[in-house]
Amino acid sequence: MYARLYRSLPGPTPVRIVLLLALLAAVVLLLMEVVFPAVESLMPYSHVAVDPAD
Repeated sequence: MYARLYRSLPGPTPVRIVLLLALLAAVVLLLMEVVFPAVESLMPYSHVAVDPAD
């Protein structure tokens, strides 16, 4: 899968690496800003509180 993605990107190797890093950053941003907040309310451990030891 990753090899096919790498081969489908245009340009020489340095350009491909930059494009892959940009794609990775876009996926992480999408997960953090859209996906994880949307499923947070569905998680059973979303309201966790820690009591102080004192």
